[in-house]
Amino acid sequence: MMEKEQSGKTLFRGELALVIAVLVNSFGVVLMLYSGAGISAISSVPYAFSLAFPALTLGTWTYLFQGTLIASLMIMYLFSFVVGFVFSELLDVHELWIDVLPYTLPWRVVYFVVSYLLICFGIALSNRCGLPIVPTDLFPRELADITKVPYPRIKIGFDVTCLAITAG
Repeated sequence: MMEKEQSGKTLFRGELALVIAVLVNSFGVVLMLYSGAGISAISSVPYAFSLAFPALTLGTWTYLFQGTLIASLMIMYLFSFVVGFVFSELLDVHELWIDVLPYTLPWRVVYFVVSYLLICFGIALSNRCGLPIVPTDLFPRELADITKVPYPRIKIGFDVTCLAITAG
């Protein structure tokens, strides 16, 4: 049930900590209400709705509020899919006209350098825009955020994995 950290501090396993956190926090919110001193900021919206529409309990309004937040995140992730779809369609559009460019070796070197710089710039913009981006860029960004592994390590690992699959 317990695991040791390298520094010697004892930590609860994540699952047990989550169970305890849910028990403690739910009791804390109700106890705060019972004290008459107010409510936590995070529970204030469902609490206001439970007062305005008492047919549903505070717990039900909390679940509905949390569900609304999750639905909002899902819509943002769906928007990421839309961005990915537009990107994919634009690949096809650019392939339709690219043949008009000269195709000699010196020009191909120029195209490589320009394309490399464009892709670097585009990825930098994508990662800094703060909006849902194409899923192939969103996945490493979200994975880094979830795992707390630095983004460059995740991104390089993801790109290397993609290349290894392609080479295989």
